[in-house]
Amino acid sequence: MRVGAASLAGGIFGVLGTLCFFLAFSTDYWLVASDNCGPYTWPTLTVDANGTEIQSVEAVTASPPSLTLHHEGFFWRCVFQVEPTAHAVLATLFTNQPESKVCIHGYLFPLPVALGPVPHPSYDATAVFRGFWTVLIILGLVAALSGGFLLVCGVPFFSHKLYKLGGAFLIAAACLFLFMLLLYVLWMEVTEVTRYVLQERGEECPHAQVSVLYGLSFMVAAAGVPLELISGAVFMLVGRALRTSK
Repeated sequence: MRVGAASLAGGIFGVLGTLCFFLAFSTDYWLVASDNCGPYTWPTLTVDANGTEIQSVEAVTASPPSLTLHHEGFFWRCVFQVEPTAHAVLATLFTNQPESKVCIHGYLFPLPVALGPVPHPSYDATAVFRGFWTVLIILGLVAALSGGFLLVCGVPFFSHKLYKLGGAFLIAAACLFLFMLLLYVLWMEVTEVTRYVLQERGEECPHAQVSVLYGLSFMVAAAGVPLELISGAVFMLVGRALRTSK
């Protein structure tokens, strides 16, 4: 009875933790920022009829005064214009976002993705850290899903080995996400995030006011770490108890 209750509790914590990791991975609200520098432009490459690549500019425009609002995650980096009184987090989630909203792929977020010339003179040095971010978030999610699969397989047969292995995978997933969160905090607190938000527009607005916030995706991932750790520890103990009882 005690083993069954512990398994149920561990399963609930594990499901909640894995759901938090999945939501953090699939949503684009790790960084939420706003600035008053004016319209934002994305450098893009297009191909003409002769097969020649031409760099064009896609702009997010609005009549002043307004704020440029950014929200970014693993998959997308988006900007659009909002009223100066809008709250950054609420505007990205709950308001009717305008058609002028523009998004580009952001698979290597959170550290800067070079726009324009490659290698970019300002951001190329961070390429190795962007690679670590990508690897950690993918490995963490895979470890969490693998641990859950092993535990589901172990329940009908009460295999202590599968319980212990599944618990180890859940703990590994929590550690990977924790390390990823620490890297993210290091990036937010140590590097020039304001310069990253402004990108090439920084030279035009040397005195721009930039507000940078930790988004809800970051908070959800942080909430999933202790849940996953508790679940992994519980299943490790359940596996040990099952081995002792045999």
